[in-house]
Amino acid sequence: MRHESAEAVSLWGALATHAGSLRLPLTALGSLRASSSPSRSSLRMTPCKQIKRMRVIAGKFRSRPLQSLRGIDIRPTSDRLRETLFNVVCAGNPGALEGTVWYDLFAGTGAVGIEALSRGAGQVNFVESSGRAAGLIEKNLRTLGIENGFQVMKLDVLAALRKLQAGSLMADFFFLDPPYRMKDAYAQTLQMLSGSPALKATSVVIAEHDRKFDPGGEIGQLRRYRKLEQGDAALSFYKLVHSVRNRG
Repeated sequence: MRHESAEAVSLWGALATHAGSLRLPLTALGSLRASSSPSRSSLRMTPCKQIKRMRVIAGKFRSRPLQSLRGIDIRPTSDRLRETLFNVVCAGNPGALEGTVWYDLFAGTGAVGIEALSRGAGQVNFVESSGRAAGLIEKNLRTLGIENGFQVMKLDVLAALRKLQAGSLMADFFFLDPPYRMKDAYAQTLQMLSGSPALKATSVVIAEHDRKFDPGGEIGQLRRYRKLEQGDAALSFYKLVHSVRNRG
């Protein structure tokens, strides 16, 4: 919100009230207002943030729209980057994800997990601590008519992973996309996943991160085997170090 001097506000109010008698065009009023302010730089308007529109890339719900929310911490994986991600995990096989189990961590809008469901995933667990974001995930699922094969966990990611460790469920894919400013969240999440009984020898952990930030090449028993960059974002793909897993 910009701040103007009392004199400027007063002048503007007077001119606006008597605009008819003064017969000043609106452009003139805007010019007078700007010239009366203490600083031109304070008058620069920032465009309103729009609710970002996204779509499902492929599968059963191909081209169906998804909604997002305004806010710096809700930064959905772009359609283009999501397409790249699924091109890698599907490797040209449209049925590659049939029956797979996913964890969409820091799920935000749920776009990645929904994409997995669209392509045949058997179960997707959305983990999101924000009540607003979790509500949006549920709304996107309802809009698409998805009634089963998912769970929305309104929990902190580390709490959800601790809960997962206590159970017997194993997953094929773990996708994590914390707000870029939360750099420590990458190390904490990857470290916990590296020792989780929920990972199989074939499980894949995928981290989306800022291109200029490196979450690490090896964290605990996880080792990065591929990294892709696209614009300002990057994807790091991890698997368990087989020799370590075999010794266990």
